[in-house]
Amino acid sequence: MKEGGRKQGAPSPCAACKLLRRRCAQDCVFAPYFPADEPQKFANVHKVFGASNVNKMLQELPVHQRGDAVSSMVYEANARVRDPVYGCVGAISSLQQQIDVLQTQLALAQAEVVHLRVRQTATLSNHGPAPGSPNNSGSPSSGLMATQMKPIFDMEMVDHTSFGESMWSC
Repeated sequence: MKEGGRKQGAPSPCAACKLLRRRCAQDCVFAPYFPADEPQKFANVHKVFGASNVNKMLQELPVHQRGDAVSSMVYEANARVRDPVYGCVGAISSLQQQIDVLQTQLALAQAEVVHLRVRQTATLSNHGPAPGSPNNSGSPSSGLMATQMKPIFDMEMVDHTSFGESMWSC
């Protein structure tokens, strides 16, 4: 059973004290957040922020906020290790680009749905109403209206598979 990042009975140093090669005190500020079985977690945080700065930040925060602060530091440190120049900003930028691509794909799919609905409406109106329907009154104006019903715009789907997506042409 673990308590405060250490096993009961046999005091083992937390990952921070182990990396810093110091004795892990009973009131070690790192022990609850950097357990001995996750050494890389503290190694990355130490590499990016430095043990002294992390210690100061944790001691300045109320105990109930320290866990969230450590999670943020670990995330930022891991992002900085993966991308030393941009860090989290690079990850956010990449996700924003994915959102932009997906929004474009969604807009194209919605446009295709509109196009298919317009085509379906035009097909139904070109075949005329069924006999006995309210629109088939037999008057000359009803016949004229049925022949004048054409799609407002006629769009054809052009497949540009070399670009990896479909494009519309009017």
